[in-house]
Amino acid sequence: MKITVNVECTAEEARAFLGLPDLRPMQDALLAQLQERLSAGLQGADAEALIRSWLPAGFPGMEPMIKAMFGQFESILGREPRT
Repeated sequence: MKITVNVECTAEEARAFLGLPDLRPMQDALLAQLQERLSAGLQGADAEALIRSWLPAGFPGMEPMIKAMFGQFESILGREPRT
């Protein structure tokens, strides 16, 4: 014998029905802390040093792309792009 039951409910309703905790407040608090830390870390970040740490030195033909990325990072951080 095979019985199939289809239940339509939201994730919150299923969590409440199964007695699982609602982790949304904790997730929201952790995401807010993460965003705050990332924002604080970017305020003092030097875009050129960051990119140079990601890309090995002496990569031929990469200079124009690196300069373009520097300009984008500087504009995101609200700084005047370097020339």
